[in-house]
Parts: sequence; C-alpha cells; structure tokens
Amino acid sequence: QVQLVESGGGLVQAGGSLRLACAASGHIYSINAMGWYRQAPGKQRELVVTISGSGSTNYLDSVKGRFTISRNTTKNTVYLQMNSLKPEDTAVYYCHADVTYYVGSNTYDSLDNWGQGTQVTVSS
Repeated sequence: QVQLVESGGGLVQAGGSLRLACAASGHIYSINAMGWYRQAPGKQRELVVTISGSGSTNYLDSVKGRFTISRNTTKNTVYLQMNSLKPEDTAVYYCHADVTYYVGSNTYDSLDNWGQGTQVTVSS
C-alpha cells in the first residue's frame, strides 16, 4: 500500500556534502513519522534521524550539527542534507516511514515501511 523511493546517494570525499530524498507514495492519509536509518558493513542498522508528523526531530548524536532533515508535506517527501561527511558515515541509508493509508473510506496504519536503500560512500 505504501512505497518509499530513495535517491541521492553516491561517492563523495570527506568534508563534502550529499542530499538524500525519499518520496512516499500510495493511498497515504497521513505520515506519522519518517526518517533515515543506515547500516554499515558488519554493523547493525542504526537510526540517523526521524521527523514526526508534528515536525519534531531526533538525531543520532554523531550526526548532530552536520545532518539536517527536512520535508515537503505536500509531496510526502523527506530530505536529508548531509554536510561535513566523514568516512564513518559510509553506509547504506534506508528511508523509513510509519503512515496511515486509506482504502475507500477506511484508514489503516502501516508501520515499518522501508525503502530499498541508497549507498553513501565517503572517501578519506
């Protein structure tokens, strides 16, 4: 019912910037929370940042001051601006969303929706 499509990953040198985007599509009634996780080789997936429906944010400590999440609610899209990138930011970045979708006049919660992932590689 809900699809998340990411874009914007790539290869960048340390100190550089990248901007990721994630667009949610489907019969979306509301987006309750949306955000980014990442998983580096051999490591567990970790939360990078989330933004709630009200706009409150929660950042991983190591990205505070460098990464910024923003959103376009009319497009059901979130962006992750990543500045001052470090080699340790190298990972596959996944978009995540908890949404409410509709079918006819009924609404349903759809939790734990994931994008396909986009690779971010920061060279030293």
